[in-house]
Amino acid sequence: MISRFIDREEEISRLEAEWEKEKGRLIVLYGRRRIGKTRLLMEFVKTKNRRGILYIAEESSALIQINGLKEKIAEFLNDPLLRTLEIRDWEQLFGYLAKNMPEDRFYLIIDEFSYLIRSDSRVLSVLQKLWDTKFSSSSVFIVLSGSMLGLMSEKVLSYASPLYGRRSRDILLTGLPFEYAKEFVRLPFKQALQLYLIIGGVPEYLLKASEYRNLAEFLKKEFFSKNGYFYREPYFIISQEFKELKTYFSILNALAYGYTKPTEIANFIGIETRGIYPYLENLLRLGFIDRQVSILGSPKKGIYLIKDSIFDFWFNFVFKHREEIEMGAFRLIEGEKNTYVGKKFESFVRNEIFRFLLPFEFEKIGRWWHKGEEIDIVAVNDKRKRIAFFEVKWGRLSYREAEKLLNALRDKAKLVDWHVKAEDKQEHYGIIAESIEGKEELRNQGFMVYDLEDLKVAIL
Repeated sequence: MISRFIDREEEISRLEAEWEKEKGRLIVLYGRRRIGKTRLLMEFVKTKNRRGILYIAEESSALIQINGLKEKIAEFLNDPLLRTLEIRDWEQLFGYLAKNMPEDRFYLIIDEFSYLIRSDSRVLSVLQKLWDTKFSSSSVFIVLSGSMLGLMSEKVLSYASPLYGRRSRDILLTGLPFEYAKEFVRLPFKQALQLYLIIGGVPEYLLKASEYRNLAEFLKKEFFSKNGYFYREPYFIISQEFKELKTYFSILNALAYGYTKPTEIANFIGIETRGIYPYLENLLRLGFIDRQVSILGSPKKGIYLIKDSIFDFWFNFVFKHREEIEMGAFRLIEGEKNTYVGKKFESFVRNEIFRFLLPFEFEKIGRWWHKGEEIDIVAVNDKRKRIAFFEVKWGRLSYREAEKLLNALRDKAKLVDWHVKAEDKQEHYGIIAESIEGKEELRNQGFMVYDLEDLKVAIL
């Protein structure tokens, strides 16, 4: 495990604020596996000499889990009697804690709470009953943490959950942004960015990558080897969330092949179009895919894309070539990798960097497309009547190539239907690439031009 704790200041601050409040608190912390929930909780409890119970559940029977948590409670209460008691249900165990808990603030953290629900969902009703009668007016600080996003959403957070309306706060833990993710690895800036575009900001993934000083070697050994760390990772994640693995894998595979509309996806996997929507909604809800619409266009005309970085790379390169990988014959073509990185680079710029580059705050941002024409980034501020058009390219651009792209951008921008009158609006045009020849001259012409060196300064 990495020796120092990186980022998560906002999440720690939220937990700190809840801890300082009076009476019982019930926090729901959830996020995909390997995202760093356990480490976050350990960092929180070790500060300020906090006392309490931390139980990390495993996928086992309810009785084994009850006994495991019983040992942790007995240790915290310094209660040898509890160790000798035969406790066979959750009501007995939590009831005993409710009768013997201290008056001072203490924590009860159940990590991987999803496993408790899967083994015996009655634990939810037991906690609800004791929360209403005992815990809510006590000094207990309860955190229920889980990696199974669907189960946590349905059984803990939804309106149908026994715990609905009881939680003090819920925290969805997501990946680290690049400015913090890069601190895990020992790679040059360009390779660190490429790595991030491939595996995202999942701390445990970054820890694995930190063992390498070369991106190509990392990909070869951990993705394109049947014994690699990532070779089966999406199988584990999808099987944890869904039962119909074949259908979900087929949808993600369709998206990797470039089928982005519901009809196209349904045809690819061989089902009726109306039957595809429940699957798409589940993948959307859990953050595996994204639905995008053209900015300033109709919200009804959306396309679907793989949002999760590791899934996107895996389905584009590992799943498609698994037979070659099994035989040890696969070689990643640099041009194909750069095409993929370019696609993710556009999303990265739009989501994490663009706000640092514009001379005005934007109210909305996105891709624009219409009848075969496309602009990578359009950012709009309706109140100030300002709009920016940008092209994003992964690669080295000569002065002539950059100038040609910018002139074409101006022509495409004329097709964008914005309600502001031409004489009232202020337009900005720009380009972002790996490197751009003559960028100062282009800036002198009024264009906004940025390359990796500029992005590095913005991030740092």
